[in-house]
Amino acid sequence: MGLNRHHFFWLTLLGITLMLSSFSFQLYKAFDARWIIRFPKKYELPTEKWISAFLDWLVDSANFYFFTFRDITRAIASLIEWPYQFLRNLLIEGFQSGLGDQAVQYAPSLSWVAVITVVVAISYYASDWRLGTLTCACFAYLAVFGQWQSAMVTLASVLIAVPIGALGGLFLGIIAYKSRIVENCLRPILDLMQTVPVFAYLVPVLILFGFGPVAALVATVIYAMPPMVRVTIVALKTVPEEIKEAGKMVGCTDRQMMWKVLVPSASSSLMVGVNQVIMLTLNMVIIASMIGAGGLGFDVLASLRRLDIGGGIEAGLAIVVMAIALDRISQAFSVRTIKEPYNGNYIQRHPWISTSFAVIVGTLILGIFIPSVQAYPKEFTITTGPFWSDAMEYINVNFFDAFEAIKVFFLQSLLLPVKKFFVGIPWAWGIMATGLFAWKLAGWRMGIIAFLLMSFIAASGLWSKAMVTIYLCGVSVFIATIIGIPLGIWAAERQGAGRVILGLMDTLQTLPSFVYLIPVVMLFRVGDFSAMIAVVLYALAPAVRYAAFGLKEVPEHLVEAARMAGCTPIQLLLRVKLPLATPQLLLGLNQTIMLALSMLVITALVGTRDLGQEVYIALTKANAGQGIVAGFCVAFIAIIADRVVNASADKQKKRLGL
Repeated sequence: MGLNRHHFFWLTLLGITLMLSSFSFQLYKAFDARWIIRFPKKYELPTEKWISAFLDWLVDSANFYFFTFRDITRAIASLIEWPYQFLRNLLIEGFQSGLGDQAVQYAPSLSWVAVITVVVAISYYASDWRLGTLTCACFAYLAVFGQWQSAMVTLASVLIAVPIGALGGLFLGIIAYKSRIVENCLRPILDLMQTVPVFAYLVPVLILFGFGPVAALVATVIYAMPPMVRVTIVALKTVPEEIKEAGKMVGCTDRQMMWKVLVPSASSSLMVGVNQVIMLTLNMVIIASMIGAGGLGFDVLASLRRLDIGGGIEAGLAIVVMAIALDRISQAFSVRTIKEPYNGNYIQRHPWISTSFAVIVGTLILGIFIPSVQAYPKEFTITTGPFWSDAMEYINVNFFDAFEAIKVFFLQSLLLPVKKFFVGIPWAWGIMATGLFAWKLAGWRMGIIAFLLMSFIAASGLWSKAMVTIYLCGVSVFIATIIGIPLGIWAAERQGAGRVILGLMDTLQTLPSFVYLIPVVMLFRVGDFSAMIAVVLYALAPAVRYAAFGLKEVPEHLVEAARMAGCTPIQLLLRVKLPLATPQLLLGLNQTIMLALSMLVITALVGTRDLGQEVYIALTKANAGQGIVAGFCVAFIAIIADRVVNASADKQKKRLGL
């Protein structure tokens, strides 16, 4: 009887939504009641004006007795700018005095040979010669294909943003670990930092720090820090109790307990957080180029703007190559901390240190007499730009009809009907339905929170754009899931296929989000279908990974019991493994939704008409209020989805006794 009531609830909710979605415009016309489909204009919250006015006051009038807020931002900017400029001088420009024609260079930058040698030495120290060979090939690629200058600008940004993000996240995580109150206060802030679209806080950063690399670095740190905070809290909490007891027994003070016991014991988990900071920093380089970051990100963005297919793909591949090298190095260090326990001195003497120093000095001297040692000779660079342009042109000329047929099929059979359904949902019923949905799956508290968050979206005048966002996200997540779960099953069941599939997922996860747009736009033009393809590619990895992980974690004794009971392989999969892996599948769904929402904001560049476009328009107009409000709306959708899916996963774990 309870099951019947459960089904009746969902069928009733869906039936009312379908009916109202189909007849909302007819009701609006029949009763001349625009409020049915749009929140009344006179009752909309003036949130945009409040936020813009607050930022204006902060920049122009805020005074803290001895200094102004502008003094604080200038101090932060100078603290970041000095080491950033030092790294630019070290890697690219060289050290000089004077300006313009009067400038005199008194020390050159590191040569391309020296940089590659240092990177290889670090890789060899972190792992072995295989990683050293890989990173050597990656950085040599940057030189050979003419991307060295831009790549070094990007590397300088990474070398500043990653330490700030990692150390800042570590200290915030330690404070949250020590104080439950701080942790509870940080959690919603971290939720917003991770779910508010990047474009949304580029606007206030632009207003507070101006246009340039410093503003871009501040935005990058804000974007990349939250995972490190979360990883630190979890890592410190999962340190075995016996290790803590041993620290207490030998008389450790609180400081010694933290820095000589807990942090070293959690070092392998903390390096996972550092890896995430590196990946998010590289993912941010293109977006940050909109406010003056420069480097490879600017090259990709400029190529997109002038539809230079070859140049965009070349610069995008350079980012991918750098991402792969830095990702593998950070992963190697995390494994190394497991194999070699922390002994208080990670910087040990190593033969590669003296070798690297000798190469640096030798290339500095040789570079004076042989310019090709200092800078890779331009006559030996290779460009693949014409190849990619010709390849895309060939595909478009010969396969245009096929791609267009695929696009039209998906638009007519899936995208447009789903869009019509969501856009037609009246705001009042949409708010109530979301509250009921959240209440049924996650409890009455979440139901109230969902009701209030959706009410804010409607009261901000962004209901229709929010529905377009939900429609695009929903369709993309659905397709990513129906592709990703079978791939994950295949990877879990077949070891050889698993290596290939999970390796491909590694590659997809290292690709910066903008890189997906280049081939998609060239093949399918702009519009919702192109956005959907880009989102599916970007959000596919978690669906695959969590499905494979969930199936591999099914207890072996349960699998053997099912086989002894006579289950066929299909029955074993459908009736034993998948039900037991449901919590992991739901966590994969959660991460797929989060990645889809973050990518949707990027796809505003290819013509979507959703909240992402609203955020992007705000960035182009430097309208902080508009951008932040639209960003909050995206974040609220993400928070509702996150809490509901996590609650469903927890219920399933309890049901399975996990």
